[in-house]
Amino acid sequence: MHTRELGQGLRVSAIGIGAMGMSMSFGPNPGDRGDMIGVLRYAVEQGVTFIDTAEVYGPYENEELVGEAIAPIRDRVVVATKFGFRISEGASHGPDSRPEQIRRVADASLQRLGVEAIDLFYQHRVDPAVPIEEVAGTVGELVAAGKVRHFGMSEASAATIRRAHAVFPVTAVQSEYSLWTREPEPEVLPACAELGIGFVPFSPLGKGCLTGTVAADATFGPGEFRATTPRFSPENLRANQALVDHVRAVAASRGATPGQVALAWLLAQHPFIVPIPGTRRRERVDENAAATQVALSADEVAALNALAETVGVAGDRYNAAGMAAVGL
Repeated sequence: MHTRELGQGLRVSAIGIGAMGMSMSFGPNPGDRGDMIGVLRYAVEQGVTFIDTAEVYGPYENEELVGEAIAPIRDRVVVATKFGFRISEGASHGPDSRPEQIRRVADASLQRLGVEAIDLFYQHRVDPAVPIEEVAGTVGELVAAGKVRHFGMSEASAATIRRAHAVFPVTAVQSEYSLWTREPEPEVLPACAELGIGFVPFSPLGKGCLTGTVAADATFGPGEFRATTPRFSPENLRANQALVDHVRAVAASRGATPGQVALAWLLAQHPFIVPIPGTRRRERVDENAAATQVALSADEVAALNALAETVGVAGDRYNAAGMAAVGL
């Protein structure tokens, strides 16, 4: 596994791992905590040194899981977690990035993760009630106090990123980005390139669809996130198969998997991009890590770009409530 540099000199593995699904989101939660800890430690053994979590995942359970997993290997990993939601009664209730809340979350996350400092502390969602300059200044104070090492933002606009960066340097921006979610391209990615900020795509495999394992007639249970996602409705899922089929064809021609092609496409976009696919299985860790060995040609990248642009993607990436939560 080779490494890449995000902003402010933070070097991480070229492929990270998103831990959220080990506690929530896609279908029933895993039953065996020990298995999930084993997967995270296995990932680190394979060279995956960048682990992503958040207080709201669970809530709290995911940070505790990650903390237990990294306890014996702390010096080998970079851990990212997030603040920015008001949490009560086991659920989030809208954004909250007041300075006192940020400080509380930092202290609680340090305890749950069992670390001396949070390597990368993201604002999970922009809080319209708190000026971003105040947020950046508060995180800067936490860095000065030794509780946090780097400041990150998630799902922020280019203008907001610029305002924050002017107060305290932003190391990474995390947003959804993949072959079928291209919104960061016009403004956010150019801003990151200009300012020297890394970019961390979440859901880089299209919530599983770009792996080629989600059939056009797939159905999802009532407890699964994709069951309420417009992009995964029966009619939209069928419409989106054209892009998936092309990714499959490229993969077959390269002796790779569709998921590896989707990750390789992301890695080819900019040298400061570090995807964080989530998984619960060791074999997927191996598959995702091996995507760094799939060097797509310029023609292959151009063909994938053109198809995604001309065919388009049917359905929003979140339902109405989810779109509102990310300010869309």
